[in-house]
Amino acid sequence: MIHAAIICAFTYILITYVDTSMLSWQCLTRPIVVAPLVGAMLGDFRTGIIMGASLESIFMGISAIGGAIPADATTASIIAVAYTILTGASAEEGLAIAMPIGTVMASFNSLIMSAIGTPMSAYWEKCATTNIKRFNWQVCLFQLACTAITGIVMFVAVAYGVEGLNAFLNALPGWVMRGLSASSSMMVAVGFAILTSMIWDREVAAFFFVGYVLAAYLNLGTLPIAILGFAAAAALFYSNKRVIDMKQELKNEGVKSDTTNTSNDEEDFF
Repeated sequence: MIHAAIICAFTYILITYVDTSMLSWQCLTRPIVVAPLVGAMLGDFRTGIIMGASLESIFMGISAIGGAIPADATTASIIAVAYTILTGASAEEGLAIAMPIGTVMASFNSLIMSAIGTPMSAYWEKCATTNIKRFNWQVCLFQLACTAITGIVMFVAVAYGVEGLNAFLNALPGWVMRGLSASSSMMVAVGFAILTSMIWDREVAAFFFVGYVLAAYLNLGTLPIAILGFAAAAALFYSNKRVIDMKQELKNEGVKSDTTNTSNDEEDFF
């Protein structure tokens, strides 16, 4: 457990700091990237991929609005994957604990940022106008310190909390565990529903119902549906691009024609 906890904490600190502070958030902290990486480092890459895809489906519709983060997808993914692999639990059980863990860790991160960052805001505002180099390295150190504190919490959670959590879940009645498994499956659907509600319009509706028919009635898997969707999206993209190019050419010819007519009118006048 200690070795696995060190791996999880180090992975979180490295990816979070590099992605958010050095690369300006290139989505490396998303579950679909973090979960397979943690799974590979813990010796079960397959479980990491499966849980990464499911966790990404849950969290992809959740976005930070006004600085409020309802759940931390990165910490939830790492702890959930570690719990599943280290205890031999099912993926459904790991998914069931992901959202509560993410909510708690998001609150903890906000508390740390507020407790350390708020008292320093006036100083950093003054420092940014007088010594920009000092401001830059101090902010980088602040980000690293906050990330390291969260990493320490994750180390403790994996090293000393996984076995206790496993013992607690094993002590629950069977109907509770079946309910948790069912709720984890529903969370994936809720994640898709949140994302769909954000991009829904008349053009997307057709693809939604076509995909539903392909999956529910024709029993196609995710990969063939994704390939068909990519092909349809590429065809529509190039078709719309061709229409836009034709409109631009007609517009340019119209402008050129108007310029020629104006020039001829001026010659006739003179």
